[in-house]
Amino acid sequence: MTKLLNGNELALEIKKEIYDEIKKKIINKKKRIPHLGIILTGNNKSSITYVNSKIKECKNIGIQSSLVHLPVGCLETKLLEEIHKMNKNPLIDGFIVQLPLEKHINHNKIIMSIDPKKDVDGFHPENFGKMALNMKAFFPATALGILTLLEKNKIQIYGKYTVVIGRSNIVGRPISILMSQKNNFKIGNSTVTLTHSYTPNIENYTKKADIIIVAVGIPKFIKKNMIKKGSIIIDVGINSKKNDKKIVGDVDFDNIYGKASYITPVPGGIGPMTRVMLLKNTLIAALNNRKINEKN
Repeated sequence: MTKLLNGNELALEIKKEIYDEIKKKIINKKKRIPHLGIILTGNNKSSITYVNSKIKECKNIGIQSSLVHLPVGCLETKLLEEIHKMNKNPLIDGFIVQLPLEKHINHNKIIMSIDPKKDVDGFHPENFGKMALNMKAFFPATALGILTLLEKNKIQIYGKYTVVIGRSNIVGRPISILMSQKNNFKIGNSTVTLTHSYTPNIENYTKKADIIIVAVGIPKFIKKNMIKKGSIIIDVGINSKKNDKKIVGDVDFDNIYGKASYITPVPGGIGPMTRVMLLKNTLIAALNNRKINEKN
């Protein structure tokens, strides 16, 4: 029987934990509440929806948020100017630049310009490098959400064979590193193969996998005949057609359900876990910021 890894339910539990920590360590001590900055460019509907949900969740959990929305075609220099302002603003504990960016903007230049201490998305090379070296850092929110979902559901991955499909710096690369590490989580030490949409005969890997984490951006990419019975399926994909409100993942959920032992739904699986991990990173940034200010 397949069990759902319900990200919505777990995210609610973690939000309660974050709220309690904010109340105990910040509100009760009459300190400034955590503050998340968001920079959004252009009019991508998915990005706008995502940002609005982040702002709503911040409000519900006791985190202040500020949004800077730059117009379509804004100059790269203007975006860098806004990033510089947030870097220097002592009242903003952490911030994100919502992706994707428009094609005329240099993605790497933007990520490099973010202060690593405020990089709650965990994309800056300093944070990414520390993560790879098993050092204290901000982890990318989606990868952190996947690890937390597995840990909280007491899924043992020690010695298991994991296949990651997708090599982005946001999901594929960081989760492939973290799944193989001996880290601060109670899970780890998995043997990992990193694959992608250009890997020939990819089913040769997936059929042997105990755990499959897929973030390739192709609707229903993983079919029933590509997995072995009892495998654990983590679907990070979010796909929709124009003028169609239905969202599907990178996994053929209906056909795979019943063959896998665990599976994440889309929506309601990794998405809410990603959002709540951003809130958790913001709280960590706020607590770190207070420690720095108390020393000075």
